[in-house]
Amino acid sequence: MLLLYFFLTCFPIIFLFKLKKSLPPWATEVKLLSLWFGKDVSLSSVTKLIKTSSSLCYFTSKMPLKKMSLTSKVDNFEEEVVEEGAAMSILDLPELVLESILERLPPASLCSMAGVCSSLRSRCITDHFWEKHMINKWGRIIGPVAYREWQWLIALRKDSSHLKQWRPKGLMRIFSIVRPSWWIKPKVDDCSKQSSLPRESIMSWFLALETGRFCFPAQVYNRENGHVGFMLSCYDAELCYDQRTDTFQARYPPHGRRAVAIENNVPWERLRAPPVDTSPHDLHNSDCLNELRPGDHIEIQWRRNKEFPYGWWYGVVGHLASCDGNENYCRCHNSDTVVLEFNQYALGSRWRHTTIDRKEHREEGNEGDGFYGGIRKLGSVEEISTWKRLWPAEILE
Repeated sequence: MLLLYFFLTCFPIIFLFKLKKSLPPWATEVKLLSLWFGKDVSLSSVTKLIKTSSSLCYFTSKMPLKKMSLTSKVDNFEEEVVEEGAAMSILDLPELVLESILERLPPASLCSMAGVCSSLRSRCITDHFWEKHMINKWGRIIGPVAYREWQWLIALRKDSSHLKQWRPKGLMRIFSIVRPSWWIKPKVDDCSKQSSLPRESIMSWFLALETGRFCFPAQVYNRENGHVGFMLSCYDAELCYDQRTDTFQARYPPHGRRAVAIENNVPWERLRAPPVDTSPHDLHNSDCLNELRPGDHIEIQWRRNKEFPYGWWYGVVGHLASCDGNENYCRCHNSDTVVLEFNQYALGSRWRHTTIDRKEHREEGNEGDGFYGGIRKLGSVEEISTWKRLWPAEILE
């Protein structure tokens, strides 16, 4: 009986030991990686591990691999991996494991990985990895207009003869000197200089934005450092990123006798992608007029005179003078007249409110009070909260 008990106790241990011997060489590596990914990942450890290789493609081929000691902190991940005497290429890792590593790398590290060897480069420059970085960093302020400008630049660069004969002007001037393959830091310059990136790739676009060599159209809240004349407005500008300060330079187009206005150190919080595909010189087609009711949040185009571009101004739909504001009896939404209120201005100010015709709305106004253009209704909580966050500390006159 005692012998039977001993046999049943020891057999599983012996079986597992033999099973471990039969595992493929990378099994231990995958097991360790699975433990590693279960923790708070430090991607710098992966990059550091690969950089220590005396070979570009083989990070362990020149040294015996030792047993790895895992600590409670991933930052202490040591540069020893599997069993003694085993030489392993990072490219020998299972495809899903390698892809998981690359997906977790930040842009600078992903670019460094692209400089290791041609096989890693072909993986690291694919749109699959860069699309996430593009959306996470630039998605909020890059819209369809900026994308079209980038595609326009690509088309011009493909036709070098046409590019030499053509002299860009205004907003497009800066685009003609963009070098999409340049990177933002010296330590990764070597990576991008090894061979040119595909012009159509997301990585190429991302790097052009990061360098500040691709200036793009977007909109700026409270332009010119919150000048009192532009409070709670949003104007189109050409933006150029400054990686050193993590801010932007905004260039506002000239209008009338006014030259180009330049504003530096514009933070991310004051930027957005244009919400509609309408030029600042064109009247927006208002498709929400029949839906407007008191209390709705809106943006309306406004310009000082007909030589100026439109800016978007925040306001709310108010009640008619004949209405006491009681929701049970309010019929303002049935009227052809819509009251727009701009409550950042004091009572009695000529800028406090205006009215428009719900059915026959066109550009309305005069040289004294300016001209009101198209209207868009705000349905996004995020858009409304952004305007409220920018509310002036004092009521404007």
